[in-house]
Amino acid sequence: MHLSIRNQLPGTVTTVTPGDVMATVRVHLSGGQDVTAAITAEAVQELGIEEGAAVRVLAKATEVSLATGPVDGLSIRNRLAGTLMEIVLGPSLANVKVAVDDAELTAVITREAVEELGLTPGTGVTALIKSTEISLATG
Repeated sequence: MHLSIRNQLPGTVTTVTPGDVMATVRVHLSGGQDVTAAITAEAVQELGIEEGAAVRVLAKATEVSLATGPVDGLSIRNRLAGTLMEIVLGPSLANVKVAVDDAELTAVITREAVEELGLTPGTGVTALIKSTEISLATG
């Protein structure tokens, strides 16, 4: 299956916390950082997600935010440290590529945000993704 989601990070499930409707799944990425996904309990069963399972963490580029400073006081669970690699500026939006350990994340943010944050290649950033915006794939 081919997907339009550019952000696909390999990892291993370390924890599954079940709930009646939703579950949280903690994934240790191959590069060393951790991600939490909030997915339906039904998806956990259908995909056979359990501790030790190999998965791909999926996140749409439009759901990735970037920060250049401390990210304290946020409810966002996923905070991946990385280095900005490339910026492609459009009239209103920018496509920003970030190296995260041994993987790459893409964020689509406004041109105004790029300018206000002073983003340039080599800038250290934190990629922020809500756990409810993470999908998991198996197989």
